[in-house]
Amino acid sequence: MNDTYDAVVIGGGPAGLNGALMLARSRRSVLVIDAGEPRNAPAAQVHGLFALDGTPPAELLARGRAEVERYGGHLATGSVVDVEPGFTVVLADGRRVGARRLLVTTGLVDVLPEIAGLRERWGRDAVHCPYCHGWEVRDRAIGVLATSSMAVHQVLLFRQLSDDVVLFTHTAGPLSEEQAAELEARGVRVVPGEAEALEIADDRITGVRLKDGTVVARDAVAVATRLVARTSFLERLGLKAVEHPMGVGEHIPARPDGQTEVPGVWVAGNVTDLAAQVGGSAAAGAMAGARINADLIAEETRQAVLEATA
Repeated sequence: MNDTYDAVVIGGGPAGLNGALMLARSRRSVLVIDAGEPRNAPAAQVHGLFALDGTPPAELLARGRAEVERYGGHLATGSVVDVEPGFTVVLADGRRVGARRLLVTTGLVDVLPEIAGLRERWGRDAVHCPYCHGWEVRDRAIGVLATSSMAVHQVLLFRQLSDDVVLFTHTAGPLSEEQAAELEARGVRVVPGEAEALEIADDRITGVRLKDGTVVARDAVAVATRLVARTSFLERLGLKAVEHPMGVGEHIPARPDGQTEVPGVWVAGNVTDLAAQVGGSAAAGAMAGARINADLIAEETRQAVLEATA
């Protein structure tokens, strides 16, 4: 680590690495700080990513790190606990580094419902996204646990992948007449009652157990988590995660290019776009990296003009 960089990228996932790649290729000094806790670590493969579908997440990140280093970018392992005004980044181990610009790509945390067995099966046969994992559970007996008003939308997406889909009302509110009619028309059975645990045997889900003791046989479970951006270290700069308009979690609002309301700070990936997959996060990181480079060029040009006319 140097004392100061043109840009410090906090978070070394697809958004952060692609942003760093764009900056390094623009001959910017750039440091990526990564805590090594990717959201998709439980998943065996990345899906829906053009030309790289099926790549293990760890392999994809290793390739990305190597590309950043190839162009002179620096990488550091650690957790950022604070950013002081003027952009001094403070790590948990006491290391400090300055930055002219910040790109925050720390992603989010999936807050799972308190259902026994869910965490152990997460990313395997307990999933959340039909585009990330739906193909892998196709034609199986799928149970969708309703945790928000988006549950009907989610269950209809999984119904596209299997003829045997059940909606557990769990903690969501009652269905409207229109929603009930839609589910009935698509052959989705609705099971009332709150789920208590997943039944597991031979290293696989076999059913969902309700609080009244009823067990409904299922091979896979889908559940929408609460999505919370990892951004507490930005609060001293005046940036705090706020509730997403769709009510699914907390994010940092930003312009389409990732620029936040705090000058000099950009965000990309799930920290601002809760629904972004790997490809979308990487593209957003590339856009933010390019805009940071342009912003630095504008500043340097203004300074050069001042010096030339002094």
